[in-house]
Amino acid sequence: MSQRMQQGQPMIVMSEDSQRVKDKNAQDYNISAARAVAEAVRSTLGPKGMDKMLVDSMGSVTITNDGVTILQEMDIDNPTAEMIIEVAETQEDEAGDGTTTAVAIAGELLKNAEDLLEQDIHPTAIIKGFHLASEQARAEVDDIAQDVDTNDEELLRSVAETSMTGKGAEVNKEHLSQLIVDAVRAVTVENADGENVVDLEFLNIEAQTGRSVGESDLLEGGIVDKDPVHDNMPTAAENADILLLNQPIEVEETDVDTEVSVTDPDQLQKFLDREEEQLKEKVDQIVDLGADVVFCQKGIDDLAQHYLAKEGILAVRRAKKSDLEFLKEVVGASIVSDLESATAEDLGYGDVTRDEEDELFYVEGEGAHGVTLLLRGSTDHVVDELERGINDALDVVAQTVSDGRVLAGGGAIEVELASRLRDYADSVSGREQLAVEAFADSLELVPRVLAENAGLDSIDTLVDLRAAHDDGDVTAGLNVFSNDVENTFEAGVVEPAHAKEQAVTSASEAANLVLKIDDIISAGDLSTDKGGDEEGGAPGGAGGMGGMGGGMGGMM
Repeated sequence: MSQRMQQGQPMIVMSEDSQRVKDKNAQDYNISAARAVAEAVRSTLGPKGMDKMLVDSMGSVTITNDGVTILQEMDIDNPTAEMIIEVAETQEDEAGDGTTTAVAIAGELLKNAEDLLEQDIHPTAIIKGFHLASEQARAEVDDIAQDVDTNDEELLRSVAETSMTGKGAEVNKEHLSQLIVDAVRAVTVENADGENVVDLEFLNIEAQTGRSVGESDLLEGGIVDKDPVHDNMPTAAENADILLLNQPIEVEETDVDTEVSVTDPDQLQKFLDREEEQLKEKVDQIVDLGADVVFCQKGIDDLAQHYLAKEGILAVRRAKKSDLEFLKEVVGASIVSDLESATAEDLGYGDVTRDEEDELFYVEGEGAHGVTLLLRGSTDHVVDELERGINDALDVVAQTVSDGRVLAGGGAIEVELASRLRDYADSVSGREQLAVEAFADSLELVPRVLAENAGLDSIDTLVDLRAAHDDGDVTAGLNVFSNDVENTFEAGVVEPAHAKEQAVTSASEAANLVLKIDDIISAGDLSTDKGGDEEGGAPGGAGGMGGMGGGMGGMM
């Protein structure tokens, strides 16, 4: 409760349930929450990073080392912590990978900012210094980045392998990286300006359990994981006219509940005959259209199944809406929602084949733009983590094809940026210079954590990396498998420049957003989840950080 004295009497301006944390306490609160999030994912960074097991309230288990998945699955109800989670989500949306790097750098920036605050440097000066350093870092990334030929298949495979290393896809990364490069190329088009545009919407991912990861495959066209609705139907059709139907092939029901009194058995037979006629009419409409294959999103009546089988038409019911949307592009069809108004122009054209072992239909269209990546794994947990790793790899390869710039990985770019930012700091006047130097120190967190997660001495590794870069070796990074500092670009550890630029920008903006807050006013407990037990001491003190105690306590 906040009070103000007026004519000797206290004036209440906030409710008794409200909490307020001000000045130094507010800064400590925010920085502690943000750092707690960053430290929660640090151990997952790099090829030798560890996995997290996340168990939700329903008992579902997720095993992953994907930064954004970890943060989204964790039960966090702290407002500041959720701001840092947005960094990971933004990184995932914009770059597809590098979420752990972005969050870890944001946490390290705030840690170093806390040291500057202890030296009585005003947050405004720190924020300005971080902004200057971020802009300079982006410029330096562009200067360091190497332009690549997007037709260089070996380089694109290296980008994919770097992204997958340390994740569930690592064992078969050579096979999977080839599939990823082929998939991205299949959905890449050239726009009017001659630039490569990768449309991943035309790439569908299907997952199957019970097979090894090495049996994953790339198919030109789509997959429908359904069975024919009738045993007497054909299971394949070449050069087929394909109907995509969003309408049930069933007896039409009335809009309102009705009751009918039947006094004569003939009347009942007439009702049954009329229902049969309705179904026969629907099947006749399909036959008149010239359809050889029907993929129906809704149900198909048993009698209609019989009629379709008699006509030699392959039909599938309860197909997923997403499958129909994808097949629409593969076979060049329109999704029909009313058979009576449908025309032959609504039909698509392609080949439908059946894989009896996997119980799948493969649908291929002539010159189809869409492709399907069929991922296989032994268990659901393996397939889920494989799919997360593949999605990240697809995004970074797509970024590389679109952007055309790459960097050496293994911490090489971070050490080089730190060195250049320290040189740049000499040209910055005022206390902002200290913030720029703190920014440079924060970037070196990446090689330090890579070394720690690989069981190496982080200080010795950083000293060796700095020495190599001082000698002019811009691509010197840490190879965590040989434990040596080497040219990581030539070793095939390659990252897209855009992802690194986005990570630096997102981390600095999040840190600045947190540093700018000097007063936290909450209508109740300082958490975003009001359903739990309220804990915390008096407002303003460390014990008063209810959201920190309740929300973050469970995640540490």
